[in-house]
Amino acid sequence: MVTTVRKSQVYHDLVRAFPLRPIRSLSALDEASAVVDRLAVKHPLTKDERDYLDVLSSLIERYENERFPIAPLPDQDMLAFLIEQKGVAQQVVARQAGIASSTISEILRGKRQLTRRQIEKLAVFFNVEPGVFLQGS
Repeated sequence: MVTTVRKSQVYHDLVRAFPLRPIRSLSALDEASAVVDRLAVKHPLTKDERDYLDVLSSLIERYENERFPIAPLPDQDMLAFLIEQKGVAQQVVARQAGIASSTISEILRGKRQLTRRQIEKLAVFFNVEPGVFLQGS
C-alpha cells in the first residue's frame, strides 16, 4: 500500500506544481511547454508521469489547434513537399510508385486531383500514412 501512495503522490505533486487546466494564454502555453520539456527528457517515466504528460500534451495541442490553426495542404503542395524531402525527381516517383509521369505533372500543376489508388501508391513510396494526402481534399 505504501508503494501505491508514493506513486500517486508523484502525480499529485505534478498537478500541484502545474495544474491540469485548459490553456488560455501564450504565457500559460510557455509554462506548460516547459513542464513537458522537463518530463520529456526524464527516463524512465513512471506511469503517473506518463499519464500527466499525456493529459498536459493534449491540453497544449488543443490550445495550439484553436489558436494557430493550420490550413490543410492541397494535393500538389503535399506531393511537392514529399518529393523535395525525399530528394528525388518526379520521374523517379512516377516510375517507382507506378503512376504515369504525366499524371504526376498534372497533380503538381494543380490540374488533377489524386485518386484513392494513387494516394495508396504514393503513401507506400514515401512511407507516410495515406491521410497526409486527404487533409487537403
